[in-house]
Amino acid sequence: MTRTHDDDDRSHVAAAVAVRNLRKTYPGGVEAVKGISFDVAAGEVFGLLGPNGAGKSTTIGMLTTTIAPTSGTATLAGYDVVAQPLQARGISAVVFQEPVVDRMRTGRMNLATHARLWGLDTAAAQKRIEDLAAGFGLAGLLDRPVETYSGGERRRLEIARALVSQPRVLFLDEPTVGLDTRIRYELMDVIEGLRSSEGMSIVLTTHYLDEAERLCDRVAIVHRGVVVALDTPAALLASLGKQLVEVRVGTDGDRALTVLRRREVAGSDAFAVGATVTVPLHRTTATKVVAALDDEGVSTASVTTRVPTLDDVYLKLTGDRLAA
Repeated sequence: MTRTHDDDDRSHVAAAVAVRNLRKTYPGGVEAVKGISFDVAAGEVFGLLGPNGAGKSTTIGMLTTTIAPTSGTATLAGYDVVAQPLQARGISAVVFQEPVVDRMRTGRMNLATHARLWGLDTAAAQKRIEDLAAGFGLAGLLDRPVETYSGGERRRLEIARALVSQPRVLFLDEPTVGLDTRIRYELMDVIEGLRSSEGMSIVLTTHYLDEAERLCDRVAIVHRGVVVALDTPAALLASLGKQLVEVRVGTDGDRALTVLRRREVAGSDAFAVGATVTVPLHRTTATKVVAALDDEGVSTASVTTRVPTLDDVYLKLTGDRLAA
């Protein structure tokens, strides 16, 4: 599929991704996505952050035309993913969680096949492949069978394959899942460089907190098929202040939280999960929190003061833990 000049003009005037009240209900009444809405600007890296089963991959499936929405609308550069699937696919690419490259063939053969499918002429395809191989650290691997690649090398090849068509929008569905820590950080370096080198919009799904904070301009926190918060990582973290205290009590956490709020030591943004109470330290101190509990006869098993994480934001909003 070859991109036309009209495609390029249209992608500049429309939002890269526009999603309105998107829903997906599977047979049996299972609601995987329950009315998600968001926009992604041209050149933005946008994250869908949530645990496994939150609805992230189903959302990506609908945006990439592999899953039919039950209701709602979604457009890529102005093209409706249901009414204009070929045009939507023509300006986008996706790297799914499961690998799609042929492991028996070489990296070069995988990339060349994809280039032919997209209608690139031989000379243009060869240059594009060489450029991508150099940028992704694959130049010395291209003529080896993919089955000899490491996990990180295969993942880089998957992303390079998606970029052969020079998409306006790139979808990355849990791109580093299953990789060891060192390879994950190497791949994050690659992803971080895509916007400057390719000038595209990226929609990234992840349940890794460090990926969302490092890579995304904005994140939508997804919980059980709905967006419960959408902002920059910095703004989401700022809602909990610069520091918080986490207290594990010897009794019910909700009771301890009630005590702290009654004593005006904890505000509405404090929360309890099980026997652990978390209190943002906006205008108080950890010492005052512990003293208030002690005055009320609530014993404390442990006290930890630390900076907030996106997991804390998720816990406050949902009562569930985000981190895997």
